Amino acid sequence: MRFLVATLTCLFVAASLEAQPPQRPPNIIWIVGENFDLDFGCYGAENVSTPNIDRLAAGGVRYTNAYATSPVCAPSRSAFMTGMYATTTDMHHMRSHRDDDYRLPSGVVPITHRLRDAGYQTANVTHIGDQVVGTGKLDLNFVNEGELYQAHRWSQLDPKRAFFAQFNMPEAEYDIYDRKSAEKQRVPWVGEEWHPKVATPQNVTPPPYYPDHPTVRQEWARYLNSASGMDVRVGWILEQLQRDGVADDTVVMFFGDNGRLEARGIHWCFDSGLHVPLVIHWPKNFSPPRHFEAGTVDDQVISLIDLTTTTLAIAGIDRPTTMQGRAFLGENVGPQRRYAFSARDRIDETEVRQRSVRDKRYHYVRNFTEGAGFATLNRYKEKCFLVKPLMRQMLEKGTLTGPPAELMKPFAREQLFDTQSDPYEINNLAESDSPAHRQVLAEMRAALDTWMIETGDRGHIVEPRDVVAPFEREMHDWFGTPQWAKSSSR
Repeated sequence: MRFLVATLTCLFVAASLEAQPPQRPPNIIWIVGENFDLDFGCYGAENVSTPNIDRLAAGGVRYTNAYATSPVCAPSRSAFMTGMYATTTDMHHMRSHRDDDYRLPSGVVPITHRLRDAGYQTANVTHIGDQVVGTGKLDLNFVNEGELYQAHRWSQLDPKRAFFAQFNMPEAEYDIYDRKSAEKQRVPWVGEEWHPKVATPQNVTPPPYYPDHPTVRQEWARYLNSASGMDVRVGWILEQLQRDGVADDTVVMFFGDNGRLEARGIHWCFDSGLHVPLVIHWPKNFSPPRHFEAGTVDDQVISLIDLTTTTLAIAGIDRPTTMQGRAFLGENVGPQRRYAFSARDRIDETEVRQRSVRDKRYHYVRNFTEGAGFATLNRYKEKCFLVKPLMRQMLEKGTLTGPPAELMKPFAREQLFDTQSDPYEINNLAESDSPAHRQVLAEMRAALDTWMIETGDRGHIVEPRDVVAPFEREMHDWFGTPQWAKSSSR
């Protein structure tokens, strides 16, 4: 009798287990902060108010060594949307392939298509109800792969099915194009709500590579207040997850697409253009993966290209053989990467080529374009970043000194920075006689050479003139050409 009861019990349990559907994978959210460095409270930034991002970090993991593959949006976004370096796939020039028949190489597929094929709903969310929470920005260097997302409003997602939702934050929240409204500091699309104005020209300390000038302080305060303003929007998203009862089923990833919206930030392969925040929060209803411990700080070197592979791993999708990144969470985590590699090529009309290698401490930059540097003409930067024309004027008057004056000189062929002792990357150690620095330089040179060969870096291929020339005309029409640039071109 006991044997019969035990047998029936086992059969009942087995049948019950068989009848239960497999657990669905977690929802995944990407909150993409456009043009931000580590300028949030959880990273120790002062004169900001970022309670929502700080709360995510307190209950998740805050990564301190995450780097974009490019210091400008389109190549960077093209890379983390495919898991392939833009320099490999011919998407390394800013705003390229928008009106030709370019297709992604064989085997390269947008991450949203891979998630969709695995059963995920996909959305690039602009609205939660009537509230605008994202720009819907794509800005990719591939446009012929069909619809990348199935939805654009939060209401179009079924909370009973796994979803991947991307929220693209406004461009650092403050309007660099409209100087007349610069002092208003109003959060875009928020009616009568205003930015938290924690930063003021009086309490901020801009980096020492800028002159201590009222314009510099005003611009720096505006940028920091934009971080506080973006945090408000992050709060709306987190609140909606709670209201819909899906917060405990949703992995939240907050990261920057490239570095800081400042004159020496975006466009340049300094840390200020490449170093990005990365915070991952794990939901209660799913067991956290190996290598994830809530409330901790992780200093491993991560490239944003790794985020693609890691997102697929979280969704239970094996790493495609074409992907060049590594998963840093999950069951199949490989050795931690030693270096993060980045590249800058043509940006709009400005043809400058840089390559960058970063480890936990040192940063090596190779400048391929002779005579190029911070002062090189880019009409967008001249118009929208008041620091650049200010520094030109001060240089002409002889009042620009120290690191700001050095910044106006062409870049050296090689730059090596010890970011531990020189976080603002002012002192170039490439010519140092120190044996330790010479060793680091040799190792990073070799690492860069190897990476360029192994990944098929296409930066050496010159773009046809009929591709480049229209950008100069377009940027002149948008932003105008400074008189000094007109004079020097004669």
